[in-house]
Amino acid sequence: MTAEEFSHLSNEIPAMPGIYKYFDDAGNLIYVGKAKHLRKRVSSYFNRSVDNKKTIELVKRIQKIEFTIVDSEEDAFLLENNLIKEYQPVYNINLKDDKGYPYVVIKKERFPRVFISRKKISDGSFYFGPYTSIGAVMEMISFIKQNFPLRTCKLNLTENNIRKKKFKVCLEYHLGNCKGPCEALQSLEEYDEGIQQLISLLKGNIKPVIQYFKSEIKKHVENLAFEKAAVLQSKVNGLIQYQAKSAVINTNTGTIDVFSIIDDEQNAFVNYLSVNNGSVIHTKTIIIDKKLEETNEEILIFSIARLRQLFSSEAKEIVVPFAFEYPQKEIKCTVPKLGDKKKLLELSLKNVQYFKEMIEAKKRLQLHKETEKETEAILQLIQDDLKLPAIPTHIECFDNSNLHGTNPVAAMVCFKNGVPSKKDYRHFNIKTVEGINDFASMKEIVFRRYKKLLDESLPLPQLIIIDGGKGQLSAALESIEALELTGKVTLVGLAKNKEEIFFSGDKESLLLPWDSKSLLMIRKIRDEVHRFGITFHRKKRSIAAIKNELESIEGVGTSTAEKLLREFKSVKKIKELNLEQLEKSIGKSKAETVYNALHLFLKD
Repeated sequence: MTAEEFSHLSNEIPAMPGIYKYFDDAGNLIYVGKAKHLRKRVSSYFNRSVDNKKTIELVKRIQKIEFTIVDSEEDAFLLENNLIKEYQPVYNINLKDDKGYPYVVIKKERFPRVFISRKKISDGSFYFGPYTSIGAVMEMISFIKQNFPLRTCKLNLTENNIRKKKFKVCLEYHLGNCKGPCEALQSLEEYDEGIQQLISLLKGNIKPVIQYFKSEIKKHVENLAFEKAAVLQSKVNGLIQYQAKSAVINTNTGTIDVFSIIDDEQNAFVNYLSVNNGSVIHTKTIIIDKKLEETNEEILIFSIARLRQLFSSEAKEIVVPFAFEYPQKEIKCTVPKLGDKKKLLELSLKNVQYFKEMIEAKKRLQLHKETEKETEAILQLIQDDLKLPAIPTHIECFDNSNLHGTNPVAAMVCFKNGVPSKKDYRHFNIKTVEGINDFASMKEIVFRRYKKLLDESLPLPQLIIIDGGKGQLSAALESIEALELTGKVTLVGLAKNKEEIFFSGDKESLLLPWDSKSLLMIRKIRDEVHRFGITFHRKKRSIAAIKNELESIEGVGTSTAEKLLREFKSVKKIKELNLEQLEKSIGKSKAETVYNALHLFLKD
């Protein structure tokens, strides 16, 4: 992908945190990266001077870019790690000694222990995390130890062992860090109550915990124990920052598929997040054309089946935004209201909303750029619809412009392989026609254009579009016949009102469906020649107005006016000149005439 090709895509990339994926021409994922600001990061690959040979080779191989937005830079970091582990792209570092990120574990046992682990084992224990900062995890464990007295020993605290008094309390009991369940000094019910508070805390539900500690702070203050209150207050203040857990990796969610959908009158947009063992490993957003006014439920059921098949999903639960009956009875449908699954659904919705907004923005700004395969298919459709002998990979379109009957000019635009080839655009000043005569003007410019191509042995277009009806088409055809190009190019006229397509000699016009992709491409080319021609016409009118202002001065002719404009560019700059500067350009006599006239005008 070149920098010019990327420039058409840059506005599609969000200025948000997320991950970006590069694919080669075979559709293989070759690189995954994270970014705090996706647009700046991806643009840097194409807008900077790169010395690294591997980076240069990577950019050359990029054919498609996809991205997924997330809530924070940290989530981007974690999602990048997931995807690299899952796909091992060739341009990403291979983490041979990857130990993973730490989790806080609540062990499945009587009187559960709480500790840090980098491994997640399917043993029924609760795993919270992962955490990108080991410092944050250590602070969390320290906070837990100080505020939730729990055992740290590995004793087998079965009911029978405790009853037989096999154990004695250790130093942790005497330090106040444990309440001695090993000697039945703390009941299982009381211990489990603390564990439930801790689970609530680790899940991010910190409000009840904060309220509890605030009540404790109030008690300390009433008892004038200000130091204890200050210590507890500092812990409360730091509580939120301990919540480094991400929705992108969350072991509490297990293995599920998450789907969200939004729509408009013509299309529906569906986002898919595949979560495997708590980690997002696939992301995909698709667009679906509505055909028969299908409901969102019908579209979502269809999309779920297709996407699950595409990604070989074996998840037994799907998270969706609204309730419906899924045909596969063994699949559980969940519409979450709170918690981790709700966060994942919100992340999915954020991505599908951005995707829809991006599509709409491209339509508004006429920035929609089809892929090469899509463009080739449209050109093939134009060939079929217009019965052309070859695919029109080279199309040229002509238009006359004479706003309000003044300054007749013409323009030609060129499209190659379905995209504008602006270096081949041409403006024409009408040379052989006096007054306003659109037919004669069209005949002149078509003749000049293809006479030049023939003289220089340049390739001819397969399709020539004349903006106008039968009259202009006939005029253009005279030039084609005069140059002996009949049968070598196809000439059509495009009427302005009904978007009718005319062929020379045909009595009836061709009316393509209003929304057909072939007609949309032809209209796009016609609109571009309008824009290009009107811009030139306005510029010429502006220059003519300036010349008229100078030529209105008695004693100043066309040659003098043109000489002044070539040298000084505008009447404004000419008015700023002193008499001596004007004399150097046009001589003493004419300089005095121009100077006096312009300065008299200024005084008036």
